This record gives sequence, C-alpha cells and structure tokens, in this order.
Amino acid sequence: MVQRRLPRPSELRPLLRPAPFVRDADERRLRRAASIADLRTIARRRTPRAVFDYTDGAADGELSLNRARRAFARIEFHPTVLRDVSATDTTREILGERAALPFAFAPTGFTRMMHHEGERAVASVAQQVGIPYTLSTMGTTTIEDVAAAAPDARKWFQLYIWRDRAHAADLVQRAAACGYDTLMLTVDTPVGGARLRDVRNGMSIPPALSLRTFADGALHPHWWFNMLTTEPLNFASLGSTEGTVAELINRVFDPALTMDDVEWLRGAWSGKLVIKGIQSVEDAARVVDAGADAVLLSNHGGRQLDRAPVPLELVEPTVQAVGDRAEVFVDTGIVHGADVLAAVALGARAALIGRAYLYGLMAGGRVGVEKAVSILAGEIVRTLQLIGVNSVDELRPSHVHLRPNG
Repeated sequence: MVQRRLPRPSELRPLLRPAPFVRDADERRLRRAASIADLRTIARRRTPRAVFDYTDGAADGELSLNRARRAFARIEFHPTVLRDVSATDTTREILGERAALPFAFAPTGFTRMMHHEGERAVASVAQQVGIPYTLSTMGTTTIEDVAAAAPDARKWFQLYIWRDRAHAADLVQRAAACGYDTLMLTVDTPVGGARLRDVRNGMSIPPALSLRTFADGALHPHWWFNMLTTEPLNFASLGSTEGTVAELINRVFDPALTMDDVEWLRGAWSGKLVIKGIQSVEDAARVVDAGADAVLLSNHGGRQLDRAPVPLELVEPTVQAVGDRAEVFVDTGIVHGADVLAAVALGARAALIGRAYLYGLMAGGRVGVEKAVSILAGEIVRTLQLIGVNSVDELRPSHVHLRPNG
C-alpha cells in the first residue's frame, strides 16, 4: 500500500512558479504560439471574418492551395546521424546578397487591412532580421513610405503591368529612386481569380459598414477602431480603389501582357529582375532567355487558377532546365521551416512566404511578424540539426524526396 504524507512547504515552492507578467498585450497574446498554425488561430479571433478570409482563402474550390500544402506534407527527409550539428548556418545567398534565412517576404496586397501597422511593420522586421521584403503594387503604403520606414532593409518591388504603361514606368522609376534593388513582375494575373470567400462575405475595397460587417465589427472593436483612427485604407499605387479586388484587377491590369513586356521591362530596369507566377518549365526557360535573373514558381497562393500546377513539384525540373543562368524561387503552401528547407534541398535558391507572416501580422502587428519569423527560424535550425547538416547550403536532393500521392 502507498504511504501518503503532506508535502513540506520547501517541496512546494519550486513547483509554484507563476509565469512573469508581460506588460505588452500583443506579446502576452503571442507568448504561447508555437507554430504558424497557432498564429493563424489567433489571427482568426482578432480580425473580422471578411478580413481573415481575404488572407486565408484562395480561388474557387481552393484546390490549388490545398494541393500545394499536401505536397509539402508528402516531403520525406533522409537524415544522416552521428554528425556534429552543434553549430548551424541558416544564411543563404539570394540574388547576389547574403540573407540571414533562406526565405524572403512575398508581396501581399492590402496589408494594412490585416493590421493597421501594415507594410511598415513587415519591412522593419525584414530589416531587423536581414531578409528581403517585397512591396506589392497592391500595397497600402507608398514606395517612399516603406523606404523611409526601413531604410536599411533589402527592398524588392512587385509590379503588375497596367493597361496604362506610363503608370507602370512611373512605379519602376520611383522604386529605383528609393533604393529597391529587385523588380518582381507578376505574370499570372490576366484577370482576377474567383475568390468565392470574398464574394460570399461581400468583401469590398475599402471594407463597407453593412449590417453584416457592423455585427462582425462588434466582435472586433479593436480592429475597427484602428482602421478608423489611422490613415485612410486604400491602395497606395492605384488611383481607383472602389469595388472588389477582382474588379480592380480586371479594370486596371492588362490581359494582353506578352513576352514583349518582359523584354521592355528588362531594358527599363537595371537591377535584378524576377518573374513571378511561372507554372511550367517551358515558361521558365522563356523568361530566362529574355533576361530574367530569377523565376518564382508560384500559382499566386492558389488565388488565381484553381487546379493549377503545384509549385514545389516544378522545382527540380525547372532547376535542371535553367541551370546556373537564373535562380529558382518557390512559394505557395509554406507554413513551416521544414517546408523552406525541402524546397532548397530540391534545388530552389530560396522560398517566399506570404500567409505565414500575415497570420503573425493579424495576430499582433509588428510583434506578430517577429514571432512568425522566430517560429520559422527555430524550425529551420532544428530541422537542419535533425537532418544532420550544418548549413542551408549543404542541402542536396539526396536529403529529401516527395513520397507518392496517397
């Protein structure tokens, strides 16, 4: 029989250790977030449904996004044991400059809708960490204001070609004047994708105070307060901002974009040129032949063509096709540091992340973006050590393969 006794106070004292009080509400809310999925859960609670769905959703049945995520779930690493992995190097050369981590912040539209700190917060975190940040044409902060907020960050600018080529040329010139060293041309948006969550939520630009959004706003008063008491929410690079995102795309962007425009842009831009939205090996080779320094294998986060190719599955054949003539990047479905390393092992130079940092932004502003990067960086270090390599640059295709579907 077990003999029971009363514990001594000295035995209880080490067990009664209350967590230190964290004064900052955002830091307190994020303290126990251990994954990007945790940040997503917090983001869902902190933002109105239409805002969360705008970030979280994809086109039509969202098959492209789900397939991209399932592809990363099929990754199997091949670890090597009995290696000294006490020191790890997470740096990676991306378009001629060393980055602290093997990923960059992807361009995201309407970022100040997710949180009033918006692009300034994200760019300042990129500066602090030492990774590239990409400002979108659909951003809600101007080229100049982002440059002022993060003067020492490595800044890229994502461009959509407009029906009015003069306006596109003006954006390119402004980006160059403000020190952006890389231009990213998006080529997968001849028309807007069918983002059904936005349609069902009545999502408009700017958000309208309908009866439904008013009711939802009662559950998220902090979000509405921040939106209404900070600078007006609109697209910084667009003159007309009324309607849905798809309506704006169809009204402003040019569906007649061709290789001639890629060649025109190559001639007009002296910095690095990335072509985003490549979904075939053949198109990757074509744009590299036209002077692109890198291709971004992307289906726009699943937000354009549903049933599009899975970007991760295109990495190996694209790398083989372009060789050392251009770098290969990949995005869509990346929510874990191991996803980034899998893409690099398959041959990608780097990954771009979008939703992962937006979940952090919605969950806690700048502090939330820092948390997202911290989570991904920790996962990268731990995965490197468990694979048995000391640096990102050591990763090879032999370290990973895609298990068959099913």
